[in-house]
Amino acid sequence: MAVLPEQRLSIITLGVKDLAAMVRFYTDVLGFEDRGVKGEVAFFNAGGMALGLWDESKLAKDAGMEPDRKGEFRGFALAFNARSVEEVDLIFDRLSKASVRIPKAPHKTYWGGYSGYFADPEGNAWEVAFNPFWPMDEAGRVTVPAPKER
Repeated sequence: MAVLPEQRLSIITLGVKDLAAMVRFYTDVLGFEDRGVKGEVAFFNAGGMALGLWDESKLAKDAGMEPDRKGEFRGFALAFNARSVEEVDLIFDRLSKASVRIPKAPHKTYWGGYSGYFADPEGNAWEVAFNPFWPMDEAGRVTVPAPKER
């Protein structure tokens, strides 16, 4: 029985040392439009997926891992966007039954969603999240909406 009800990759989040410089590179050089939270995290639409840039120490902390890149944290996280809080819990129940390492159990997030992290057999971080603010089509493709003005 598959743990993920649909096999897809929703987001790749890169842990970065200099967020402002990386955002400039992705926007000014590559032409992506930053649709993240200005100054905190950058998100870019990437053909039905999203690419995220976030301070690597914050990404490691969010994943419940050490940010040293010498141990288990690799400086990035893969993500699966679930369709509901219940689906996130179902996935983590199956992961737990399969003895998968879960460094951070599902929980309500500070940004208004619901998320947890597991590690694959080689220690790569996977987030499983329900984001009520991002539209998802029937095929599971996400669209990052434009940020609201603050």
